[in-house]
Amino acid sequence: MDEVRLDEETVTAVRRHGLPEAPVRLVLSHGNGLAIDAYYPFWSLLAEEFDLVVYDVRNHGWNAVGEQTNHNIPTMIHDHDVLAGAIAERYGDKPTVGVFHSLSTIVAILSFSDPYAGLVLFDPPFCKPAASESEFDDAADRATALTRRRATYFQSEEEFSDLLRYSPVYARVLPGVRDLLAMTTLRRAEDGEGSELRCPREFEAQVSEYVRSFAPLLDLSLLSCPTKVIGADPTLPYAYLPSFDLKHIRNVDYDFIADSTHLLQLEKPAECVAMLRDFLLQTGLLGGSTQ
Repeated sequence: MDEVRLDEETVTAVRRHGLPEAPVRLVLSHGNGLAIDAYYPFWSLLAEEFDLVVYDVRNHGWNAVGEQTNHNIPTMIHDHDVLAGAIAERYGDKPTVGVFHSLSTIVAILSFSDPYAGLVLFDPPFCKPAASESEFDDAADRATALTRRRATYFQSEEEFSDLLRYSPVYARVLPGVRDLLAMTTLRRAEDGEGSELRCPREFEAQVSEYVRSFAPLLDLSLLSCPTKVIGADPTLPYAYLPSFDLKHIRNVDYDFIADSTHLLQLEKPAECVAMLRDFLLQTGLLGGSTQ
């Protein structure tokens, strides 16, 4: 584990897994309120073939909780660029592909730099066809309201995991994933008895509330590297946010995982890995070619 300083008050824990000698590196991060370790059922399937680097967005996962005023997408874009540079400096320069989900896809698309040879973006918040701006705003409002009503304290990880069984958002995840989510998104409470959310609900809601301001800026045609968008099944009711329309992804390779929702990497990890590998092979990123 390495610590990367993002600013005077904030550091992020960066972890390296997989094969350091592999010719291709994958850098992975996660969605709002989650933690990259919760995606272990997905990225563990890549460990025998790739150099893997994983990190949590500020105020999530392994990271300490800082000031709420700094918990916003512009700051996360800055963090993304600092981390990309630090990873290349500490672990060596090689073809590197960013593999991101939901919130971290927004940050990657809006990055001020161009650090990656390719991008694989899982269910960015604009991949649902035939949705209007008002639908997007309504969905963002619902997501924010639900987050603000979340409990913040739990007697145990088991209590949290049991509660997830009643949430439609987690209805399709693989066996054991709810327990893993409890382990990775909770920390010991200050009273030493129970558990609390690693990313406070107010922080998660703040990002959810303002994501609508950034979604219209997600222009994939501006990306200079090969990009794959892998979405949830568009025939299912959206579990997170709809998009304005599919014109946002005309310039990239788009596909979806059948019978999956927004948490597709936790529902069908093998299918997600297969689609990622196919993209890397098709673009020459896997097999000796570079950007």
